Amino acid sequence: MNVKIEDSWRQELAAEWDKSYFARLVDFVKSEYATTTVYPPGGEIFAAFNATPFDKVKVVILGQDPYHDVNQANGLCFSVRDGVPFPPSLMNIFKEIHDDLGKPVPQSGDLSRWARQGVLLLNSTLTVRAHCAGSHQNKGWEQFTDEVILRLANDREHLVFILWGSYAIKKGAFINRMKHLVLTSPHPSPLSAYRGFFGNKHFSRANQYLVEHGIEPIDW
Repeated sequence: MNVKIEDSWRQELAAEWDKSYFARLVDFVKSEYATTTVYPPGGEIFAAFNATPFDKVKVVILGQDPYHDVNQANGLCFSVRDGVPFPPSLMNIFKEIHDDLGKPVPQSGDLSRWARQGVLLLNSTLTVRAHCAGSHQNKGWEQFTDEVILRLANDREHLVFILWGSYAIKKGAFINRMKHLVLTSPHPSPLSAYRGFFGNKHFSRANQYLVEHGIEPIDW
């Protein structure tokens, strides 16, 4: 199957393209885009991969679904298009960065600036029907993104995996903690941020680990 994705990822995930689950997933996604409104736009489904080649990944932040309201999702987890008001979770992420690193809250919620530095902003499910959270779960995306995490965990060294909330923590449970840094905390959602997301210092801890292993830190 000819999947429009960045070349290093195309090669790394080559075994997935012709698997039966992926063919079913493609048929489902194509049907959804043809018959209803789906986010992100079709050309941005693999935006996280296209912005961050396999061998350039330094940090993985794992989300769940894309945002499902108008003009929010841009293919990068927790990120919104330039000019779009910050969703509550993203606002809390910026608050934690401010408290952790002293950086001011940015004007834009477009996190592509992180992606270009090597932060893979990976949702577990890469598409969603408009205004219908979770609508594309259990259609095959989770199997695909499990394989993405497995490839990174097995074939790379000294990555930082940032897992917020029980869903992400469970999805990354198999990652070798001797080979990579795995940071976990409650989710930045307003429902849970005050139960341990605030004060987790994941951004400074990620950079400290990267520097210790001779890797350029992220300008958060």
